[in-house]
Amino acid sequence: METLLILVLAIALDLAFGEPPNAIHPVCWMGKVASILLKVKDGSSPFSKFLWGLVIVLITIGIFTTATYFAIFYLKDISSVAYVIVGAVLLKVSFSLRGLRQAALVIRRLLLEDKLAEARFELRALVKRDTSSLNKSQLVSATVESVAENSCDSFVAPLFYFLLFGVPGAMAYRVVNTLDAMIGYHGEYEYLGKFAARLDTVANFIPARISALAIVLAAWLRRKRASEAWRIMLRDNRKTASLNAGWSMSAIAGAMGVQLEKVGHYRLGDNHNALTVDTIDGSLQIMGTVGGIWGLVSVLVKVVEIVAT
Repeated sequence: METLLILVLAIALDLAFGEPPNAIHPVCWMGKVASILLKVKDGSSPFSKFLWGLVIVLITIGIFTTATYFAIFYLKDISSVAYVIVGAVLLKVSFSLRGLRQAALVIRRLLLEDKLAEARFELRALVKRDTSSLNKSQLVSATVESVAENSCDSFVAPLFYFLLFGVPGAMAYRVVNTLDAMIGYHGEYEYLGKFAARLDTVANFIPARISALAIVLAAWLRRKRASEAWRIMLRDNRKTASLNAGWSMSAIAGAMGVQLEKVGHYRLGDNHNALTVDTIDGSLQIMGTVGGIWGLVSVLVKVVEIVAT
């Protein structure tokens, strides 16, 4: 019963308050810990960089997962109320549905006001690509892609690992995803971030496909193009460099009847409708429905566990 209460309260906290200030946000602390470790000399060879990247991931996971484990399980023997509240707060900071929506709405508002330079700047918080030369349609595309991909990273995956391993599991996932965002890409961190990137790929393998299926179901509930979402998902999911991101992005492209493009990398979906701010609105509606679907599934899983025991 307590884990069910933790889950419900965590979702309620996210919907009501969104993200805590950066100064007290564990994800920011994860970044600070990783930044300190990144300053340590890692050697000059690709292999030594890879090994140090592996150590950074393991140390950071160990710090935050262990701290989470002892914080909540120490409280469990002292006060059930404190255990639920602290557990809910820690679970909440592992996911962010409201924060993702607010970030996308900022881009939407700037696009409506034709403030493209400001939109390009704000978009950097959502995507890794260079945004400096994106036109209006490309800004819409990148925003919708981010909404789709982060439906997994920011909500489905953390709760997936909560269902499997409790609050420490959700926190461990958040560490992996944060480190992938920091160093898991080509260029400066080609070898240093390789382990983080591969671990993130493994961790998201199942949640990404759950997210894509949830988008198809959400499209049906929202009376969008559910059959197209299914078809495009199966057709285009392999077009992205990521083994996971293409699933949810292609599904939402099909649902919205648009073509999402990262120039020089991929095109997902068919160009039935123009990319406009209305496309962002539609993607946020689908994301909200995906959140409702997965939140309900997660609650039902915990209810079944209670009944079974």
